[in-house]
Amino acid sequence: MNAIELSVFASRMAAVCDEMGAVLKCSAFSPNIKDRLDFSCALFDAQGRLAAQAAHIPVHLGSMAYAMADIVNGVEWGEGDMLVVNDPYLGGTHLPDVTVIAPVWHGGQLVGFAANRAHHANIGATSPGSMPISRTLAEEGVVIAPTPIVRDGKVVESVLRQLCGEDASATHTIQARGDFSAQISACRLGAERLSTQVESMGVQKYQQALLKLNDYAECLAREALRTIPGGRYVFSDVMDDDGLENKDIVISVSLTVLDGRVTAHFAGTSHQVAGNINCPLAVAAAAVFYALRCLMPPQTPACAGTFRPIELHAQEGSLVNARRPAAVAAGNVETSTRIVDVVLGALSQALPERIPAASSGSMNNVAMGAEANTTHPRWDYYETNGGGMGAGKRGGGWSAVQTHMTNTLNTPVESLETHYPLRIRRYQVRRGSGGAGLNSGGDGLLREYEFLAPAQVTLLTERRSHRPWGLAGGEPAAPGENWLNNKALPAKVALCVKPGDCLTLATAGGGGWGKPLLDEK
Repeated sequence: MNAIELSVFASRMAAVCDEMGAVLKCSAFSPNIKDRLDFSCALFDAQGRLAAQAAHIPVHLGSMAYAMADIVNGVEWGEGDMLVVNDPYLGGTHLPDVTVIAPVWHGGQLVGFAANRAHHANIGATSPGSMPISRTLAEEGVVIAPTPIVRDGKVVESVLRQLCGEDASATHTIQARGDFSAQISACRLGAERLSTQVESMGVQKYQQALLKLNDYAECLAREALRTIPGGRYVFSDVMDDDGLENKDIVISVSLTVLDGRVTAHFAGTSHQVAGNINCPLAVAAAAVFYALRCLMPPQTPACAGTFRPIELHAQEGSLVNARRPAAVAAGNVETSTRIVDVVLGALSQALPERIPAASSGSMNNVAMGAEANTTHPRWDYYETNGGGMGAGKRGGGWSAVQTHMTNTLNTPVESLETHYPLRIRRYQVRRGSGGAGLNSGGDGLLREYEFLAPAQVTLLTERRSHRPWGLAGGEPAAPGENWLNNKALPAKVALCVKPGDCLTLATAGGGGWGKPLLDEK
């Protein structure tokens, strides 16, 4: 296989993932998937090693790449089967992110897997939106061990009913069934396209092409990592709190760089905590993979070979390698984002002109809804909000964007107001929130929700106490703020609201880069 053939092969594999994503987006029912694009699609080889992925959500894809082999190798697969799973301690992220996996067969031989992961706003948690202030995994919703959702090509209706609820006429049940059907359809499409690819090449040639693709990806990765001067680089940062009694929770990383290999060791990181900012090791791996992937050239294939030169160590029972049944709802969203900060902070010591300042450092999670009663039907809503991007030597940071471990969107105002008893009163750039510098950090955003019906609300946010840092003399950004009816709220809080109440999120900016120029006056 020459270079052109290898490039065409890599593009065809990635295109399958892109098409899976298009099917999932266009056939899903919930705004979470069809509008916010909170989903990811990928292909794996017969051993569960990453073969290709679309440019979807880093925390989804990195965790799947790290842990899929353990899932698929523990199952007896049959033709026409699909599994559903969301267990964070079996390669998941947090319970709302549900994965559907389909084996791909050719001539009776297992040749790979198609998989997608999508966020469900109702996964049976103790609060609407399924992102509670929790102490244990059980409080966060239904834990799905690897379970057949399709057998011999037919949907297992009893499993689908259990996942979606028994009331087939309820809005949340209809929405959940539509989303699971979309995930199943996307997997079917991926399996068909991959089977066609194998048919056109033959099994042996296809497997050889995957080997060459992984070797090529490893080569590109090693060359990119060799641009990091050899040495040991240490950086620490803190989480604001865990929503309970713990504050200033340390995440520390030591990067050892040697001849195109990087070892990330999280010695010095806090032990797992009572609140839900703990994360499984697969999520920590996703953050490390993402940060180092940013140093690689754009043409680096998204496959297992890309991550061969990267090694990860974290003590079991620590914040970034939590033990079951620790709560993890915010670990996937907030802690993963902070892990990126500390990895980039360490890399800034080695590559001061290539690494940007800290971005807003939070996905600014808002979960809300109402339990079903005689007056108000059940509804569940969840979204993340953007902030400022950190500045770098080449320019200032972008404003009001989602950064690093999330690649989703805010729900469009028209969609949000159509589906839920909410009104967006303000949605604007938070001017002046970016850090000053030779290049200024991007500004955060301001989003104000007015409630038209009673609701329960949960906020899981960060960078309210500790500002996103600048680099090379650049100044830190303004911290984020949360308000209800002009009264300040904590970074993580659960509360009840009534019609007419207004919730405001003012998200953090990004840090500045370089010393600001002196005023000549």
